[in-house]
Amino acid sequence: MESREFTVTDDLLASKGQRFLNLIIDLVIIYIIGLIIVATINIIGDLTNSYTASNWIKKLTVVEYSFFGLVILFFYYGLTEMYFSRTLAKYFTKTIVVKHNGSKPNMKSFIIRTVARIIPFEAFSFLSGDSRGWHDTLSVTYVVKKHEFLEEMKLVTSSDQTEVL
Repeated sequence: MESREFTVTDDLLASKGQRFLNLIIDLVIIYIIGLIIVATINIIGDLTNSYTASNWIKKLTVVEYSFFGLVILFFYYGLTEMYFSRTLAKYFTKTIVVKHNGSKPNMKSFIIRTVARIIPFEAFSFLSGDSRGWHDTLSVTYVVKKHEFLEEMKLVTSSDQTEVL
């Protein structure tokens, strides 16, 4: 008996609309995280009457703010995708990151995905052609519709089990 191996197909890929919504929601969340960090530093400064950190934040240049945002972006995407295979936006749009065979990507793939997001205009790379962005192709990962993906995986898994029986 021949066993079928699962492969991600185009019908399982997240749509461009879902990908764009993921981008917008994740950027808003990253912005909010940045605001929370700055507000926390200011509140701690007020409570301790030590304004060194809050004065330092007020004097940051555009480049330094951009670097601060990139650090937040790196930790946000890196941690959420590494541990959950999805960001908060992907929870909302019911999508998930997988490898071509449906398995969870390894840490190297998630690091490549996260670092690739720093490429200028990369965020819009999924809008042309297929719905895979540069961070997907460079890391050899796919963003798929979670429920359709799980149904397809279940069909392949159940057909493999029946062939063995």
